[in-house]
Amino acid sequence: MTSGTETILLVEDDETVRKLAHEVLENCGYRLLEAANGVAALSVCEHYSETIDLLLTDVVMPEMSGRGVADRLAQLHPEMKVLYMSGYTDDVIAHHGVINEGIHFLQKPFAPGDLVRKVREVLDGAGNG
Repeated sequence: MTSGTETILLVEDDETVRKLAHEVLENCGYRLLEAANGVAALSVCEHYSETIDLLLTDVVMPEMSGRGVADRLAQLHPEMKVLYMSGYTDDVIAHHGVINEGIHFLQKPFAPGDLVRKVREVLDGAGNG
């Protein structure tokens, strides 16, 4: 399996998905910060002074969408790349503004290996998606 040492902020309102992604990525060597929603993610970032290499966020969440989280956090961590994930249809995702060229996306449900490969692909890619 692909591994890394980067720091990932995982934002997912479904506790089961969040725990699975956390465990899979941590077992591959990544450092994980996690939040159950966008507001919590903003709080985590305000108190974390080191580099956050990747925001891995659900698209559709209560209070603040994944796109909203990414837009707000880009001000605090401009170096951070973004990988969106969702189990919703393309129509719903498009409504949240994440089906555009250059946007990194992972469809749920995903296999652990698919998650790890996509995370590595985004971290190794150019730009912040």
